[in-house]
Order: sequence, then structure tokens, then C-alpha cells
Amino acid sequence: MKRNTPSIARIRELLAYDPDTGVLTWRHSNSMRAARNTRFAGKVAFARMHTQGYRNGCIDGISLYAHRVAWALYFGEWPDGEIDHINHDHADNRICNLRSVTRAENLRNLPKMRHNTSGVTGVYRRKDKWLAAIRVDRKLIRLGYFHSFNDAVAARELAERQYRFHPNHGRNAA
Repeated sequence: MKRNTPSIARIRELLAYDPDTGVLTWRHSNSMRAARNTRFAGKVAFARMHTQGYRNGCIDGISLYAHRVAWALYFGEWPDGEIDHINHDHADNRICNLRSVTRAENLRNLPKMRHNTSGVTGVYRRKDKWLAAIRVDRKLIRLGYFHSFNDAVAARELAERQYRFHPNHGRNAA
């Protein structure tokens, strides 16, 4: 938890969280002015979208991500590491779509990159052959050159299982 992060008690006073929909809503709060309650109580909170697709908002002047607030409200503690959106949809804050992970684990569940031309993460065309590769702990591991695209894909899939990549890794974002 960052030093300036509001307490979970404070967040619970201001927000309600529906784990089935992932929606945060403003509560009626006795510590706020009546005008604020009239304007916001019962309405969706953290509706602002970050440039990377995350929902965010402010509590007591402190900017927070909705997925971290949802985690804190549901589990009663701030996440230790990063929050991974399992289906790659950064605006989907249902509790079943969130998991607390290390940075390394989060990198094992990345969506397929926009510039991917082969259709499979980690499989590239090199002259007249296909190269299969995987990045683990910041190191690029070349799995080999293959005459067949399908053989390269099979090598990549085997490596993903061996290094415990999430099944959604390299799939299209939701």
C-alpha cells in the first residue's frame, strides 16, 4: 500500500462494490457535504478511463485505479503486487477477472500484440523458416527454427506450458 493511499475503512465509507458486475458506486456519506451526496450517491464511481483502458478516479484527492480499489473492498486488504485482468479487458473489474500477481506472473498473461503478423505470439518468419521463441525472466529463449509453421507453434505452446504461462497469454484481448 502506498503511503498516501486511503484506508480501506475510508473507501468502504465512500464506495460500494458489486463483485458480479465489477461496478463501483458512490455511497451516501455523512462525512461529505449534502451537495456531494445529492450529486453522486448511488451513481457509478471511477467511470473515467485511463489511456490504457483502466478505470480510475479520486478519493480524497488521491488518484486510484478501480481494479485495485475493487480488490481492496472485496478482500479487505490492498493487493501485494500487481492486479492482472485475466481476460485482458482492463475495464472489466469483476472479481472473477482479477488476480493479485507478481510482475513476472503478469507478464505471462499478455494479450497478442497489435504488430503480430504470424497470428501466434512468439512465432516469427525468418527468411524461409519459422522461428519460435519465448521470453522468460527478461531472457529470450530461442526454441528453434522450423520448416513448418505448425511445428513452430507446437514448440511455442509446449514452452508456454513448461514455463507456466497463463492459458490466455498471447490471445486476443477481450
